[in-house]
Amino acid sequence: MDPVFATHSRTQYTRELLFSTVIELMGLVALGLRPSLHAAAQKLREKLPVSLTALYDKVNRVEPGVIRALASGSAVRLAPVMSELRSRIPRTLPGWEVRIIDGNHLPATERRIGPLRRFRGAPLPGLSLVVYDPDRDQVVDLIPCEDGHASERGLVPAALDSATSGQLWMGDRHFSTGPIFRLAAARGAALLVREHASQPNPKSVGRKRKIGRVPTALVYEEAVEIEATKAEPALSLRRIEIVLDTPTEDGDTVIRLLTTLPKSVPAAVIAQLYRQRWTIEALFGRLEAALKSEIKTLGHPRAALLAFGTAVVAYNVLAVIQSAIAAAHDLESAGLEVSTFYVADDVRTDYRGMLIALPPERWSAFDERTPTELARTLVAIAKHLDPRTVRKHPRKPKPKVSKRRASRTEIERHVSTARVLRDGCIR
Repeated sequence: MDPVFATHSRTQYTRELLFSTVIELMGLVALGLRPSLHAAAQKLREKLPVSLTALYDKVNRVEPGVIRALASGSAVRLAPVMSELRSRIPRTLPGWEVRIIDGNHLPATERRIGPLRRFRGAPLPGLSLVVYDPDRDQVVDLIPCEDGHASERGLVPAALDSATSGQLWMGDRHFSTGPIFRLAAARGAALLVREHASQPNPKSVGRKRKIGRVPTALVYEEAVEIEATKAEPALSLRRIEIVLDTPTEDGDTVIRLLTTLPKSVPAAVIAQLYRQRWTIEALFGRLEAALKSEIKTLGHPRAALLAFGTAVVAYNVLAVIQSAIAAAHDLESAGLEVSTFYVADDVRTDYRGMLIALPPERWSAFDERTPTELARTLVAIAKHLDPRTVRKHPRKPKPKVSKRRASRTEIERHVSTARVLRDGCIR
């Protein structure tokens, strides 16, 4: 942690308070071990060489570049271990490294900062563009932004700085723009996004062909291109049109995808592949359910972004634990899936006792192990766990209920649950 801060911080410096101490305190909050940064600092007072005011001053000034390096650095350090633990899991698209991007807007915070108290509206502390690797189940990059009204689209160029040949980047329709397609192509990476209604508005350069069926849909393919400009040549794309058997929740019956993937990747595979984009939505759900990634008491943008970045690091570590459990047990044949929520709950329950019972040298011994040795150690430990105690319990699909307009009186009317059940109004 401290070398990351020393390398990437431009305005802050270390005098008495180490950056690693700040992250340790923020980590206790992210894991739910302490309700707030103030409570964490009060409990670990002996580790805090400065006042609470100095601690908050430090947290409120941590630069976005440091937060990004913190999140991406955790994925880099954990990559060799995850490669060992997930070596038997098939890749999302063989021969390609998949990256899924999406923005995460932090919710409104409390108005603890003086200038915010004269506003009635919701104070938004910022947003982040998250880059997720589904094959490693890791957040590999995080682009923080302090402006809560900024567009996630504007953060894409910074994320694509790390794009390379052999990578496939996927995103929703917000990222369907000509500049983003051209930037990805310039980096040598392929792009797969859902087509926006108005942009990049490519023109057709070939007839639309029926490819065949995939589960729940018909698939068509068409060659299109983004027209040349004075500065840029034309860019060839593939449009994959998916005609759904059942409309989406928004009522869409046709989904159009744009991609620069080569012809060697069939259209039917691309149509199925895009469904993997929703794994990043599940990631945000797990972050919200298992960790405290959004702390409403931290109103300063940089403090709120640091809390989210710390939660991302915690998620990456929890993903390693989940992968170790999956590698130690044959979960697929048992029909089990590990729950991030229950793994995090076990950490919350046992972590404090382990810190008390185990001396520091027991922890530092793991630093000397190679990624292969560490992966084997984690699997050996995970074999002692009954995977049923951390299994996921997915909900059944919700029955579709036709929505009708309800009066204000009906909406605000109170009912007694006991009387409804007694009268047999059970559906």
